[in-house]
Amino acid sequence: MSDDKTDEELAAEWAAELEADDAANGGGDDDMGDDFAAEWEASLANEEEEAKTNLATAVIGNGQTTERILNQDEIDSLLGFSLDDEDADDTSGIRAIINSAMVSYERLPMLEVVFDRLVRLLTTSLRNFTSDNVEVSLDAITSIRFGDYLNSIPLPAILSVFRAKQLDNFGLLTVDSNLIYSIVDVLLGGRRGTVAMRIEGRPYTTIERSLVTRLVEVILQDAKQAFAPLTEVDFELDRIETNPRFAAIARPANAAILVKLRIDMEDRGGRAELLMPYATLEPIRKMLLQNFMGEKFGRDNIWESHLASELWAAKIEVQTVLDEMQVPLKKMLDLEVGDTIFLNAAPDSKVQLKCGDIRLTDGRVGRMGHKVAVRVESPISDRAKASVLKEQ
Repeated sequence: MSDDKTDEELAAEWAAELEADDAANGGGDDDMGDDFAAEWEASLANEEEEAKTNLATAVIGNGQTTERILNQDEIDSLLGFSLDDEDADDTSGIRAIINSAMVSYERLPMLEVVFDRLVRLLTTSLRNFTSDNVEVSLDAITSIRFGDYLNSIPLPAILSVFRAKQLDNFGLLTVDSNLIYSIVDVLLGGRRGTVAMRIEGRPYTTIERSLVTRLVEVILQDAKQAFAPLTEVDFELDRIETNPRFAAIARPANAAILVKLRIDMEDRGGRAELLMPYATLEPIRKMLLQNFMGEKFGRDNIWESHLASELWAAKIEVQTVLDEMQVPLKKMLDLEVGDTIFLNAAPDSKVQLKCGDIRLTDGRVGRMGHKVAVRVESPISDRAKASVLKEQ
């Protein structure tokens, strides 16, 4: 009997043999053969049903191991996407692994206004710089880890490390190769309508680096003006690098703000990327978090005029100091009713007019009617006015 025969063929042959035996025996065991064939067919049907059930509820890998399929709750628990914990701050599972590579950052409304202002200033400055029709657009403002950004810079490129003087930290301005060759072509009188010549496999020449340095200085000057309504920041070019490893201004895991600018000069152009670590923006973080209306950088002219009018109408307490002297504490504690304190002030001595601890001006004591008066003899200084307004 061949091993290649299926179970159905074996059962059919077995039934045929049984029928032949029954015929030879005169049909005495007919019922027993029918029962045996029916039992065999039932056994085959049960095996097929079990195979279908196992196929639906199990996964067979390489014919060796069998693993149970996870239900939906177990899958959600593994991935960390449970609907019950959707609003919770803590995450688990694969979601926590994925989020660990991302940067969680807060939205800075004023920073968007600053860079939107930078785009408008750059459009005008680069038109004057290149004497060509230049269009500057803001592609995106994103948050990224510093190490991931260095690995994503398409080379060759020029990386300009600049210092934010008042913020006491550094930033990075990257100019890609397309923009470098376009600027060189424009500044050196290249024809319009031709693609800038790009030579691979060679470092940038001194002329190319000098022209890009001038471009970087224009961008940094406009960045200073863009931050001016918010705070005074001087951006100074520190050095020019072509290798990202030498432009490490922060640790790889530190978060940073990345601003992508697109500069188009008719059929030429490229991309410039401005990166500022969060450590650089930390001193002005509260200013960047405030909301704004229009282009006023958080200022309201109506409220300013109302506040100014109320300040002029505010009442302050002015004190006249005849003289001041220092005495030992023991002598002050021994004073009794009727004791006299002699001051070093004559009738024609000048007195000081003070508002709290702030000295306003000098004057002389006199009498007007039945009241003691003070005549002001010197103007109030601007510093004293500012100090009083600040105290109020």
